[in-house]
Amino acid sequence: MLAALTVRDIGVVFRLVRQYGGLSQTVIGSMTGFSQGKVSAIMNGSQQVTALEVFERLADGLNLPDPARMALGLAPKGVFIPRQDAVAGFITPNAPRTVDLVQRGEDVTGVRRRDFVGLAGAALFSAVIAQPLTDNEQLAGIDDLAAALTEYPIAAGDLPDLGQLATTVAQAKRTYQACRYSEVAASLPSLIRALRIASDSVEGDARIRAHALSAEAHHVAASILLKQEDKGLAWLAADRSVQSAHASSNPLMIGSSARIITHALMDGGHHRVATDMASTAAKRLNAALTQPSPNDLSVYGTLLLRGAVAAAQFGNRHTAAELLDEAEDAGRRLGYDGNHMWTAFGPNNVLCHRVSIALVLGDAGTAIKNARRIDLDALPINERKATVLLDTSRAFLAWGKHDRALHILRAAGEIAPEEITSRPATHRLIHDILTTAPISVRREAREYAESLGVTA
Repeated sequence: MLAALTVRDIGVVFRLVRQYGGLSQTVIGSMTGFSQGKVSAIMNGSQQVTALEVFERLADGLNLPDPARMALGLAPKGVFIPRQDAVAGFITPNAPRTVDLVQRGEDVTGVRRRDFVGLAGAALFSAVIAQPLTDNEQLAGIDDLAAALTEYPIAAGDLPDLGQLATTVAQAKRTYQACRYSEVAASLPSLIRALRIASDSVEGDARIRAHALSAEAHHVAASILLKQEDKGLAWLAADRSVQSAHASSNPLMIGSSARIITHALMDGGHHRVATDMASTAAKRLNAALTQPSPNDLSVYGTLLLRGAVAAAQFGNRHTAAELLDEAEDAGRRLGYDGNHMWTAFGPNNVLCHRVSIALVLGDAGTAIKNARRIDLDALPINERKATVLLDTSRAFLAWGKHDRALHILRAAGEIAPEEITSRPATHRLIHDILTTAPISVRREAREYAESLGVTA
């Protein structure tokens, strides 16, 4: 059961409840708010559960104990969490907004909260913060991030200035794209709190603007957490981004937030759902465009790229190729590599994704061929440059060219040091190079790995 909860396979959870609890599909549905037909579809794998609010409802309906709730990526019952007016990531039309907190179970204590946050968020703060922290300092930092993501602060005093918040959000996006993750991580808790206050306190156009800014800030938070492989908080941040985007009623912002929830779905292994979500969002956006702007083309193209990667991850070469070709057409229409809506989209970005997808499909030679076509200087952000270099390093490793893999990995580190020092995935790449390197490369690989604290 814990294994099923950890990967959020609700079909297995329901089958175990039926097998060992003796409950029928109808009874399971009545406990969790589903119809019998929906329970059956989830159990046979034709439908999947992906929304955070639904996981919360399932946990409450099945009366999961705290260890099971935490395996599912949820707070234990003693933690304060916000009451939600959202279902499946979409704001319920005309639903009243609430800012009060619901306490589940007994009073929360500092130790109880830190126990939960240590499980859900320790990966971010242990890997991203540049300077080593004492135990007490690290716990305080983790507690602050989780509170920012899971609580609605009560507005008090002067309202946040939306102009200043917009400047801060833009700076957070630029800092993230420059791969200075520790710097942006430190600014996120206070920024997210301020945006929550603004979203619940202002009216009219100001509220719409606050929601759009909140969608962007939570997008950044989810991106960092995904890089640190912290699935629990990443799902929460991505879901908050989607909610805020829909509350803004901005089609471009909704499309942009679909990118991060698609990424979260892929990270959780839900590749088919991720493909459908990205391609559907792209089609809806494209249908609404008559004379697309650079912003429109960039969000549309990036959604297609996310869908292509997701399709490749479950082996659907045909869909991946189709979506890649559509994205290439959008990049050709844009005509250059820009950073509209913080997408870094353009012809070279499409090539970067061709590298990644070829690697996923096991074709290292094609990945390297596409990498050689990329104009690295034309890519507008360091995060994209570092990502394609790391993919190229993996391709050379798969090709048995350890010296080239190590050389390109070092180049990525020069462009974006925190991509190398803080990411578990990069540490695994270094470990793979070290453990499989021939004698001619092994010494250099060992010295480099030791400098980063990676051992064979």
